[in-house]
Amino acid sequence: MKILRMIGRGIRDALKSVFRNFSLSLASISCITITLIIVAISIILSYNVTNFTQEIEKDLTIVVFADSGATEEEIQNIKLELQRIENIIQKETVYKSKADVKKEMQKESDIFNSVMEEWNDEANPLKDTFQIKVKDVAKIKDTAKKIEKIDKVSVVRYGEGMVDKLISAFSSIQKVTYGAVIALILVTIFLIINTIKLTIYSRKREISIMRLVGASNFTIKIPFIIEGIILGLLGSILPVLVVIFGYPYLYEAMNGYVFTPLVTLITPTPFIYTIVGITIIIGIIVGMIGSSSAVRKYLKV
Repeated sequence: MKILRMIGRGIRDALKSVFRNFSLSLASISCITITLIIVAISIILSYNVTNFTQEIEKDLTIVVFADSGATEEEIQNIKLELQRIENIIQKETVYKSKADVKKEMQKESDIFNSVMEEWNDEANPLKDTFQIKVKDVAKIKDTAKKIEKIDKVSVVRYGEGMVDKLISAFSSIQKVTYGAVIALILVTIFLIINTIKLTIYSRKREISIMRLVGASNFTIKIPFIIEGIILGLLGSILPVLVVIFGYPYLYEAMNGYVFTPLVTLITPTPFIYTIVGITIIIGIIVGMIGSSSAVRKYLKV
């Protein structure tokens, strides 16, 4: 009960301090708001970039063509060599003989069917193929090079240039967003430190009296910690509204994808609630860190 009474008084004193130093509190809240909006946008962007990458990974296939004259024994040797490459998902490796490839192409087009129906096994110019999925798309280039060295493998294709550029672009976007978020969070913490510092200074006499009557460090600190939390919560209101109403609107306006249906956006529900939770938690943590730092540096209790 004693702790609850202390927390209750701390909340009361913190609210009074927020309104007593309203201009500084407003500056802190504004900075937190701007930071959290950018943080929320960055998190949404990062989640979607990760989603894009995962979609690409699921669809990305290395196609391996064996030599035209490869024997059954040589094809089996290729299979064994592929099993030794760690980055390959073995259970998703699909082998198709040139006869199978011919049948698939005949089903796709009447023109292909009319041309190919006269091909026997010896006249079939197509090649035996392996369709391969990889565990780590970032290592796909090295994996392709290893496959090329296997005896009786003639061609390896995976969309080389486009895949490398996409991976590089996604990585750059994530690094830029992370850097911007960290910089803004540091600025916000600095501003909160100064707000709490002035609050402490304005209550210097009160704090001295509390010390004289034997108030514990916790009793003196708690109103300032709570004030930081309140500033963080107030600063998170607008970002939360931006996420709740902004992302679904953007999703509907873009029909759920970016430029092409191949690059899909994450569906709003329950995604936005995850972002809202993260945003509020970051706001509270930023407020607590700022207020705790001010208390530790300037209160010296």
